[in-house]
Amino acid sequence: MKCLWTLVVLLVIGCETSKEQVDLLVLNANVYTVDEGFSKAEAFAVQNGRFVAVGTSEAIKKSYASDQIFDAKGLAITPGLIDAHCHFYGLGLNQQWVDLTGTLSYGEVLERIQQSQKENPKDFILGRGWDQNDWEVKEFPTKIELDSLFPATPVVLERVDGHAYLVNQRALDKAGITKKTKVDGGEILKKGSEITGVIIDNPMRMIYAIIPPESLDTRIRALKDAERICLDYGLTTVDDAGLDRATIELIDSLQQAGELQIRIYAMVGNSPTELDHYLENGPLKTDRLNVRSFKVYADGALGSRGAVLKKPYADQAGHYGAMVTPVSEIENLAARIAESDFQMNTHAIGDSANAVVLRAYTKALKDKPGRRWKIEHAQIIDSADFDYFKLGIIPSVQPTHATSDMYWAEDRLGADRMKGAYAFKKLLDRSGILALGTDFPVEQVSPFLTFYAAVARKDLNEYPEHGFQMQDALSREEALRGMTIWAAYSNFEEHEKGSIEVGKLADFTVYNEDFMQVPVSEIPNIKVEQTYIGGKAVK
Repeated sequence: MKCLWTLVVLLVIGCETSKEQVDLLVLNANVYTVDEGFSKAEAFAVQNGRFVAVGTSEAIKKSYASDQIFDAKGLAITPGLIDAHCHFYGLGLNQQWVDLTGTLSYGEVLERIQQSQKENPKDFILGRGWDQNDWEVKEFPTKIELDSLFPATPVVLERVDGHAYLVNQRALDKAGITKKTKVDGGEILKKGSEITGVIIDNPMRMIYAIIPPESLDTRIRALKDAERICLDYGLTTVDDAGLDRATIELIDSLQQAGELQIRIYAMVGNSPTELDHYLENGPLKTDRLNVRSFKVYADGALGSRGAVLKKPYADQAGHYGAMVTPVSEIENLAARIAESDFQMNTHAIGDSANAVVLRAYTKALKDKPGRRWKIEHAQIIDSADFDYFKLGIIPSVQPTHATSDMYWAEDRLGADRMKGAYAFKKLLDRSGILALGTDFPVEQVSPFLTFYAAVARKDLNEYPEHGFQMQDALSREEALRGMTIWAAYSNFEEHEKGSIEVGKLADFTVYNEDFMQVPVSEIPNIKVEQTYIGGKAVK
């Protein structure tokens, strides 16, 4: 009898040792692989940070063994989510500033600043997130109250879209801005002959120049704060739309030291010094950082009437917006970047700005296929210009912009231009690819709000009842592809991430509910159970 039991034990050991030992097994899951056929799976194996097998739980258990087994018990899993357009470092910095998001009046803005000063007094006040379109009186504020409350302390309050400041007189004085100051590509707003304190687009650079530089500790804390928030939402890669060299090098050093886990696709700001450095040295690629694109601004934002339109604004006669970068400079930049291995990603909101950029791209990329240059936002497109996207130009859009702007966008544009506004489905039909992001902290970080806005075209109040311009809604499959494999493709990374397939990085997200199946109204309430990067749990 003893010999028989010994034989059984040896057989069991032999079976186990014949299995391939791996770092992680995930079993009994509801896996959306987002491969070419959008196939489903139950399980996968991970070794050295990559998927080595994907299939049924039975097949995976038969061939692989691991000391670490995650029984998902039917939970939904997707590839790690990618935000194709955000301001990751900006989100982190915002955690150090006065949070003005969601304020419903200028009075509430002032209250938050005063409360912040009581709790943590500063000799230079910075805040971000106000939006006059959310107030009962939908007009730009003025500096009168700020001057009264803070006569000796500079105050700089950034609008939610990042395209306008509200500043007090002390800040204007430090920046050297007077009634006679003129800067192309933006506005210093006045009432009569007096400066109101609202600065739009290019003149903002004069204010930015007086903002005290952040300490190294503050910058590191900002990056780590942003990472914590993103990982909580299941994001494993973020595309930061506009970073300087110093911040990119700080990110790289933190990643190399193991202090920052999230993967970052960095768009370099196109200042002359940054442009010269990166064009001379070429792209930078590590397992967590990819630097191979430049971020350019064509125009401003619709909310602050800085977007450039072909015809005047419907709610401001004679006003067309303003090009942040002159047309000739956009064309010159496109021609120069086209001779490198870098991608050009240009912010374009208004139909005129989009037309300028699309024409510049088409000219620069003639006989240069496969460059995957992006239009960031592609928010308002003239019907005559949609076909440019058939030429390999990728629209990178933010679905929550549609549901945030829908209350007032038609006031700015008029009914006719709305037909080409936030037209995600039409853009997808032309381009075949649609990269989805949030533009956070302009919008909330949550990818579930992105998904919901793309599919339901409603806000969190479930307004409008039947959805906003539903002809341009995306299917759930299209929305998930836009947040995974299509976003990865737009970053030249589709062979290493964006789907759960053998050989790819083991970045994946686990959810408490299946947002591909739950009623649409429940999508915003989805929670992330776990976030994995390279096969390791980071949330």
